[in-house]
Amino acid sequence: MRTIRTLIVDDERYAREELMYLLGKYPSIQIIGEAESGEVAIMKALQLQPDVVFLDVEMPKMNGMDVAKVFLELKKVPIIIFATAYPQFAAEAFRINAIDYLLKPYDEEQLKQAISRIEKGIYPTEKIDTASNLGKMAVEKDGEIDYILIKDILYMYRENKTTKIITHKNDYEVRTALKELESRLIPFSFFRIHKSYLVNMIYISRLTPWFNGAYQLELDGRKEKLSVSRNYVKDLRQRLEM
Repeated sequence: MRTIRTLIVDDERYAREELMYLLGKYPSIQIIGEAESGEVAIMKALQLQPDVVFLDVEMPKMNGMDVAKVFLELKKVPIIIFATAYPQFAAEAFRINAIDYLLKPYDEEQLKQAISRIEKGIYPTEKIDTASNLGKMAVEKDGEIDYILIKDILYMYRENKTTKIITHKNDYEVRTALKELESRLIPFSFFRIHKSYLVNMIYISRLTPWFNGAYQLELDGRKEKLSVSRNYVKDLRQRLEM
C-alpha cells in the first residue's frame, strides 16, 4: 500500500507542528512538505504534487479559499482538507470540493475520520481490488456483460457523457467517468495523456512532436494518432524512458 503524500499549509509554525505530530500517528500519511503562505503552497504543490493538502483558511495576502481554487486548476488536483479556527467558512469550503473541514484546536476523532475519508478516496475500493486481482473489467455490450482483460485495453476516452474503451478486438462504451476508471487502474500501466484520454503505456510505439509543445502518440497495430497535451509530455517521457 503506497503512502499518501501530504502537504501542510498554515501561516503559524506551531499549528503546522501540531498537525504534523498528530498525522505522524498514521502510517499511511507521509508528510512531504509544509508551507507558511498561500504563494509558497502553490509553488510546493507544483513541485511536489501531493495527494492531500491540509489547508489553513485565514492566511495573510492569499487565503486558503483562493489557494484551493488555484489547486483545482492543477494537472494533479490534490484532495483538500481545510483546517481553521473559523466555522463560518465551511459552506464555501465544500463548494470548492473539500472532503473535510477541521476546526482548531484539532479533535483527534474528527482527524481520524478525515484520514479514513482520504484513504477511501485514494486507495482502491474492495470492488477495485477484486478487479485488480483478476485483471479484468466488466463492460456491457449489446445487453450482455463482457469481462475484458485489462491488459488488452489499448486506450479509453471520454465523449458525450460516455467513456469509450478500445481493445484489440472490440470497442466498448461505459458510463463510468474517466477519472473513476483512472483510479481503478492505478495498479496497471495506464497514463493520462489528455484530460479526456487514458492510454495503456505497454502499447505506445512512437511519440512525434506536433505543435506548441504537444506530441502525437502511436500505438502498436493502430493507425490513429492520439494527441498528448504538452502538460503531460514530460511525465509521460519519464515513465516510458529508462
